[in-house]
Amino acid sequence: MAYRAFFALPAENFTTAQGQHTNAIYGFATMLISLIKEEKPTHIAVAFDVSRKTFRSDIFPEYKANRSKTPDEFRSQMSYLHELVSAFGIQQFEVEGYEADDIIATITKRAEKQQCEVLICTGDRDSFQLVNSHTTILYPKRGVSEMARMTPQAVQDKYGMSAEQYPDFAALRGDPSDNLPSVPGVGEKTAAKWIVDFGSLKELLANVDTLGGKVGQSLRDNIDNVIRNRELTQLVHDAPFNFEVDALAWSGPDDELIIPLFENLEFRTLRDRLTPLLKKVPEKIKAAVSSDTLFETPFDSNVLTPEEASKKIAAHGGEIAIAFDLEGETLHRYCVALSAKESFIVHSSKMGEWASDQLTKKIAHDAKSVSRNYPFSNISFDTNLAAYLVNPGTRSLDFSDIIERWGDGSQIDQSSPESALHSHARLLFTVRDSLAKELKVRQLAELFSELEMPISELLAVMESRGISVDRKKLESLAIFFEKESATQTKIAHDAVGHEFNLASPKQLQVVLFDELKLPKTKKIKTGYTTDADALNWLFEKSKHPVLAAMLRVRETKKLGATVEGLLTETTKKNRIHTHFAQTVAATGRLSSVGPNLQNIPVRTEEGRRIRECFIAGEGFESLLTADYSQIEMRIMAHLSNDAALLKAFESGEDLHASVAGLVFGVKASEVDPEMRRQMKAMSYGLAYGLSAYGLAVQLDLSASAAQELMNKYFIRFGGIRDYLSDVVDQARKVGYTQTVMGRRRYLPDLTSDNRPRREVAERMALNAPIQGSAADIIKKAMLNVDSLIKENKLKSQLLLQVHDELIFDVAPGEVELLSDLVRKGMGTAFELKAPLDVSIGIGSSWNEAAH
Repeated sequence: MAYRAFFALPAENFTTAQGQHTNAIYGFATMLISLIKEEKPTHIAVAFDVSRKTFRSDIFPEYKANRSKTPDEFRSQMSYLHELVSAFGIQQFEVEGYEADDIIATITKRAEKQQCEVLICTGDRDSFQLVNSHTTILYPKRGVSEMARMTPQAVQDKYGMSAEQYPDFAALRGDPSDNLPSVPGVGEKTAAKWIVDFGSLKELLANVDTLGGKVGQSLRDNIDNVIRNRELTQLVHDAPFNFEVDALAWSGPDDELIIPLFENLEFRTLRDRLTPLLKKVPEKIKAAVSSDTLFETPFDSNVLTPEEASKKIAAHGGEIAIAFDLEGETLHRYCVALSAKESFIVHSSKMGEWASDQLTKKIAHDAKSVSRNYPFSNISFDTNLAAYLVNPGTRSLDFSDIIERWGDGSQIDQSSPESALHSHARLLFTVRDSLAKELKVRQLAELFSELEMPISELLAVMESRGISVDRKKLESLAIFFEKESATQTKIAHDAVGHEFNLASPKQLQVVLFDELKLPKTKKIKTGYTTDADALNWLFEKSKHPVLAAMLRVRETKKLGATVEGLLTETTKKNRIHTHFAQTVAATGRLSSVGPNLQNIPVRTEEGRRIRECFIAGEGFESLLTADYSQIEMRIMAHLSNDAALLKAFESGEDLHASVAGLVFGVKASEVDPEMRRQMKAMSYGLAYGLSAYGLAVQLDLSASAAQELMNKYFIRFGGIRDYLSDVVDQARKVGYTQTVMGRRRYLPDLTSDNRPRREVAERMALNAPIQGSAADIIKKAMLNVDSLIKENKLKSQLLLQVHDELIFDVAPGEVELLSDLVRKGMGTAFELKAPLDVSIGIGSSWNEAAH
């Protein structure tokens, strides 16, 4: 649960004055206080893991071996977590060789014998095997703030089986998080059906020969894995440690320990929440917490109709704040605050004219999530965007988290859903004021009001429009990739002489290194790596047909998954409505989810076949695509002011050939493809913090040859060398990097004593100004073009932004004018010393419109 808190709350926003990260401790303490207040337990115990080495890893060395190293920021908080639990007056347990879940299971079974009601708060689904009439699992649904109560009925409703059957189902399903393999071709539905039909895994395996089809054979081939999975997921009920249930009785936090600890960790708002739990409240805290209510006046309990709300807003005539209750993308109700003390709720998705008129200024959090489906626009301040701009590296922008940082100690009243919605709306005024002040201090106010706010509104419109697709073509592609994958799997089996699971690293190691005696790859904990890079390297070395087939299987499965994702998101009207994530990338770049349209390949023939499925919409004659030519290199030339690179752009010739000619001392016309490839890798790589070692790996050169090539490059392009050095030094001094439009990225690890963290921050410092500037420029271009389309009253419309490319639906007869407007809008987005160059293509599909 502490680990979940670590990733749910941004580490950057939770540090003490001495630099100690506290996000995991804070989230864990918050959860603990909430659990105690809501559940009112009589006895409490907390269990910790000691290490990843347990009896399970002895049985199966690959158990949890896929998990990444625990972040140093989390590790530094562990001692405080133990101290926190002790200060709460709670007994804690950890047992060498066992997991925390085994400890919990042991305590649970003994408590059940004493007829106790047991509540277990854990994020591990293996614990569902403990659910019964005495025991309920509180399983986190979102972060650490919302829990699902997994009772016997809840497990039955969710999985269609009893809690006793769940571990049998889990053994068949496997668990990627624990590195437990699944049965190939057997999904959750099939696994659940088998367990329900046969009653148990034991009965299923006893009758395994009666199962027909490929799935039946797959289970027979993988019985050993399933049996081992079942053994590993079984929780131990008698872990070797001493305790008595009566000794777990809880009487409250230890006042003399908890208050100094909270003060040391600077948990001021948490200290106030803790007050009702303390045995004796110190006078200074009593004075600070004058009442249990969050606001001076009680909430207005009246619920208004949309019509009544419109009248009240019109009579108010001033700025308002709105909080929304969304389930998925459906609006159920909303709360309007007229001030920090007055608000009302409307149980409807209907809003009046105030929602879109420009006279009513509106404050909201993540307005785009509403405005893509409802007439909600002309937002004066979005706290989500403001918090992101102030700290673009943050992991969480939930309003509850932002309150902790920007709400002046205020908190959302969670006593009821209505109270939470009221306080959310009212607190928007406070958060707006705090963030507006911080934007001004950090010189980000203009970027916020002139770029991020208007682009958010445009993105909502684009999301609502969507883009047309040819469903039949997508469906035929899905079938093609599935058949191709099956064909290549058979070729791989034939090349080896027997069947094996291409998705199993362990089986691949046996086939490649024991049977075929191929060259060994990089040594890892579980043997020799069989990742994509390793397989490519092996294929280059050996040209063995099994490797060609395996690489092809991986490629087709990936492409097939992309197509399946697109089909899933295609509406009945044959349109795809992606969501543009504006606050995810720390550099300011937009990303695309549901589905991700930015990962569709363009350089392969089959990737282009997928793009062929995106077509002009009904009533439009074609698609127009426009993108910037070598924008990141132009930004590099602008920022470094390198005379040689600027001159190469001025020549109008092939940039990479011109650069290669200068470095290798030949005419551009004499540059061969390998020279050009090396210089292209060098030029783009330097903008991402490429080292000589990285260049050597990329170009298959020796380290010394790569360093020599880099030295030659810097002799010709000294301005780039100086810029790359200066930008890191300057960022280290001020703590952040900056784009051409003033977007900042804060990088505190530039001064870290931890070398790996410092080097990661240095690469970010090199990349952020270039990638961030490109992101700013494309956003400005989108606003320019959209404005020009409206001014000229065209029916053509902007549909998508994919990296540095914009895609438009072209209305009949508008292609020439639209092309001119797009060139003008994109070309004038920002004045670079190496002027922006725009390429345009027209076609009936996205692929045909490529240029």
